[in-house]
Amino acid sequence: MKIGIISDTHGCVETWRNVYERYFKDTELILHAGDVLYHGPRNNIPPEYNPKALAEELNNCSVPLVIACGNCDAEVDAMVLKSPVQAPYAYVMLGQKRIIVNHGHLLTEAAVWETANRMRATLIVTGHTHVAVLKKQNGVIWLNPGSGAMSKRADGKGTAALLEDNRVVIFDVITGEVIAEESI
Repeated sequence: MKIGIISDTHGCVETWRNVYERYFKDTELILHAGDVLYHGPRNNIPPEYNPKALAEELNNCSVPLVIACGNCDAEVDAMVLKSPVQAPYAYVMLGQKRIIVNHGHLLTEAAVWETANRMRATLIVTGHTHVAVLKKQNGVIWLNPGSGAMSKRADGKGTAALLEDNRVVIFDVITGEVIAEESI
């Protein structure tokens, strides 16, 4: 099974289109860790900001979406999206793999691991920081796919992730370069 994993799209429709067409179109599921449409009060509005167009793209997406509510996602966002915006956690079972998705804005790193362990997760996905993270501890993987359009990485690379064949990879959304990978 191939799963696309993204977070913090913040209404950036061109980035979504690029990631979807190049990397997610052939996936069986897409996990979104929140902050879907609104740019947020701390972020500058990028030229590609078009939450209405992004909502239309997501609503017409042929791949099922699982979305966890982010701190910038409001009730009005949930009203325009056909996929439910689940809060605060989305829980996905894929065979024997338990995947927890939470935006992460209220979780310290210790709380991420505690939550993953308590919920017996194989993979816990967070977002919020716009910086990609891929760590493994006691057989559990913590993934933050970063942000494709509003990256806060030191090198400025926008990122997203894929889960395929028991392997998680974080990649540069422009070049496809694998930035980090871990086996489940």
